[in-house]
Amino acid sequence: MPKSSPKDPGSPTGKFSDQRSSNRKKSDVPRKSTGLGTVILFWPFLIFHGLISPLPKFVRIPLRLLGDPAIAGLYAALLLGGFYFIRAQPFDMAKVAEMPERTVIYDRRGEELGRIHGEKRDVIRVEDVSQDFIFAILAREDKRFYTHHGVDWIGVGRAMVQNFKRGGVAQGASTLTMQLARNSFALKSKWLDFSPKLQELDRKLLETAVSYRIESHYEKEEVLQHYVNRIFWGHQIRGIEEASRTYFEKHAKELTLSESALLAGIVRGPNAFSPFNDMEKAVRERDSVLDRMVLEGFIPQDQADTAKKDPITIRPEWRRIFHDSYAMDAIRRELERILEEENIELGGLQITTTIDSLIQKKAEEALDAKLRQIERTPGYPHQTRAAWNELPADKKSRPQYLQGSVVAIENLTGAVLAIVGGRNADESKFNRALQGRRQIGSVFKPFVYLAGFESGIRPNTLIDDGPLNIGGWRPKNSDGTFGGMLPASTGLIRSRNTMSVRIGSRAGIEKVSDTAISVGFETPIPKSPTSYLGAWEASTYEVASAYTVFPNSGVRYAPRIIKEIRDRNGNVVWPEKGDSPYISYQAVNPGSAWSVSNILKEVTTRGTAASVKSLGFNKPCGGKTGTTNDYKDAWFAGYTSSITCAVWVGLDTPKKTIDRGYGSTLALPVWVEVMKTADKLGYKAEGLKSQLSFVECRLCRTSGKRATAGCERAQEAYTDNVPVDNVPAENDLCPDHPAKAIPVDGVIEEEPTTGRPPKAQEIIDEGPIQEEMEPEVLKAIPVDEDEIR
Repeated sequence: MPKSSPKDPGSPTGKFSDQRSSNRKKSDVPRKSTGLGTVILFWPFLIFHGLISPLPKFVRIPLRLLGDPAIAGLYAALLLGGFYFIRAQPFDMAKVAEMPERTVIYDRRGEELGRIHGEKRDVIRVEDVSQDFIFAILAREDKRFYTHHGVDWIGVGRAMVQNFKRGGVAQGASTLTMQLARNSFALKSKWLDFSPKLQELDRKLLETAVSYRIESHYEKEEVLQHYVNRIFWGHQIRGIEEASRTYFEKHAKELTLSESALLAGIVRGPNAFSPFNDMEKAVRERDSVLDRMVLEGFIPQDQADTAKKDPITIRPEWRRIFHDSYAMDAIRRELERILEEENIELGGLQITTTIDSLIQKKAEEALDAKLRQIERTPGYPHQTRAAWNELPADKKSRPQYLQGSVVAIENLTGAVLAIVGGRNADESKFNRALQGRRQIGSVFKPFVYLAGFESGIRPNTLIDDGPLNIGGWRPKNSDGTFGGMLPASTGLIRSRNTMSVRIGSRAGIEKVSDTAISVGFETPIPKSPTSYLGAWEASTYEVASAYTVFPNSGVRYAPRIIKEIRDRNGNVVWPEKGDSPYISYQAVNPGSAWSVSNILKEVTTRGTAASVKSLGFNKPCGGKTGTTNDYKDAWFAGYTSSITCAVWVGLDTPKKTIDRGYGSTLALPVWVEVMKTADKLGYKAEGLKSQLSFVECRLCRTSGKRATAGCERAQEAYTDNVPVDNVPAENDLCPDHPAKAIPVDGVIEEEPTTGRPPKAQEIIDEGPIQEEMEPEVLKAIPVDEDEIR
């Protein structure tokens, strides 16, 4: 029987074989398998689909239509979360706690003078904030603050529902942490400026990521502390302490429930709801916060009702203006020299200055009182301050009324006790004490005599008071007269111009110029004999500092206004450890300074400043008046053993102030008031003593050198007690009286003489001497010592 073919369909074996063949072919076809990467990437979809696969088709389809987009949204959220988590990493969390705050300025007594730099803020601890305010701000802004981790998702959901119900009306859901993130960092992306809505969404997402970082970096109490210190309350006010001080004139710890609720209520619209701008709106917001506090369980209803009845007492309008001062201007200028720009911008420093607020206040009051008195005199020809203040705001220009400046310095430290640069810093920012440079006139003469004494002249050396002709310039004396030979001291006491020029010429212009620079004048004086009479300009600050060499026996302490600087942690940052804030040097010889000081004491007893006693100051003092041509500038610079003070009075545009507007009339009374106050405060005006050693020696009256036999025969020799550093050398003999006793006058007269020096005039105490006015100097005259005739 023939063998059946495997392909024979009739054969049972063939049929089975065909089936196996068919099955084998099917198994040989590769099956589509799910890769590991797909599983990892799409496992939420796979699990979801696996879970719903047993369900009927009509159930599976709706579930997939809802579930797949939800899972896709989860994917998108994770991607966004990762993206914004990475973007949030560069933000320095330490910056959250770094807040620019006001630098506080104190006087030497610890009294606050003012605040500068930084922002209008005081950073305080959360423990120093009223608990009522903490409850109020939580009830108003973030009731779940202690339970969320930066974002209140319950609040976000509620806001979304409310926004949907209201047809898209936005309702916020920012937590305190999110507000802190927004206030601490610049979160807006400039590359999204083309789409404000997209930019706002980007900012909100970044704010969320940064909020989580803040919560992970800080404890809840720290977050709350940084928030209450950063928050904005309108009117440039930042932080709860400054808001409490500005609105209610009290510390944040002392806020009542009513006040706390009001401040919490105006946070969302500080300028719109400010009690300074609209009290009705502010009270409405307060009541709303109190209701929320009851609703959230922070206070009972009866407490809220009582708080709603409390009257609101805010800072009165006249105390809302923070006035500037010339002392603060000087302090700002000094700080800019000492501090780095970063320290200035960040603020938060505690600056102790040398200013004595009591002397500062008296100097301001005394200056304005004296100038008001002058302005009230009949026929006063200039604008008065009262008239300027009455002008409408749109008609006011730069004040043209009478001005002045005062600087008081502590002798033995250089500490500036008071600095007044005008009558009102709000009305005129120009600080005349520092920036105003005016012709100083006779106030400079003591330094000419100082240079002369260092060049060998003695107070008893005879100086001619006769006429002079220097290149056509003929300086005159205030009384129009000329005298004979007078002691040098008399020339300074009586402020004789001709004698001052002769003394300056004997010292030499270079010596006088060097002396001026050494004692503190900043600008070299003109190389002209007119400089001997103060025909050049300086500031009140320079004059006051220069005059300290007289009570200090020639030592000058560099003037300073900053005593100490501490950072916000109380650490001293200036002066550096080991450095002394006192900088001193020997500016001139002690003996010369002592000699001039003795003469300046006589100026205040029988010279141009003799009225000091009748004005009410009876303590030992020295000083010099000065009045420039046509009464344009009135000066007085003087000192006691403790303090040196300089006063200037004049108009900003130099012109005649009043007839007989002498320094003794306009400036000296202000000086007296300052000194009387200083003496009462403990800056004692004791006798001006010196520790110098003196040597008795025989000198010549005309040359100031050691007397020779010729001096004796000419009856010009005298015995003097000379400071040891001014004693002429043994061989430094008088050149005017050689052995043959032929007298030689060292200063040639304008008119020929008989060959013998004029006889010394007898010194008669004539009582107080009328103050002089400096002769007009029309041009700078070059110095040629040989031309002095």
